Amino acid sequence: MLVVCDTSPISALITVGRAGLLAELFGEVVIPSAVFDELSAFHDAIPTWAKVVDVRDITKVERFSDVLDRGESEALVLAVELGADFLLMDEKAGREVAALEGLQVIGLLGVALRAKQAGILGCPMKQLLAELESMAGFRMSQELKSRVIMLAGEE
Repeated sequence: MLVVCDTSPISALITVGRAGLLAELFGEVVIPSAVFDELSAFHDAIPTWAKVVDVRDITKVERFSDVLDRGESEALVLAVELGADFLLMDEKAGREVAALEGLQVIGLLGVALRAKQAGILGCPMKQLLAELESMAGFRMSQELKSRVIMLAGEE
């Protein structure tokens, strides 16, 4: 399965020490150069399994620049170019554009639920959500948090 990843989901997982979940769940994880650059600005090490691939259609990337940042734009265009199974992105504007481009989008919480279902999460969902909030600054409503915990079968 091929997944193209935007910066924020992989950055949050690196911060809480669980980036390996992406490789375990999806096998091939691709990031565009802009995402690599953004990750490098905040993290000392980028997972070696994250394959960096350059976007070919820079004109299309520029077309999205009014709405999205560079990493989101490149991730979206690369997902289209590679025919990715999923685009991993959390930002609302990016998800909306991705849907218009016909991409299947999954967010960080969707990844967490898949990891829980696959038995590879390694901790209770409540703990992961707390780590994401406190360590990575990941924001989610109480309603969403409760729903994810319920879907994980923890309440």
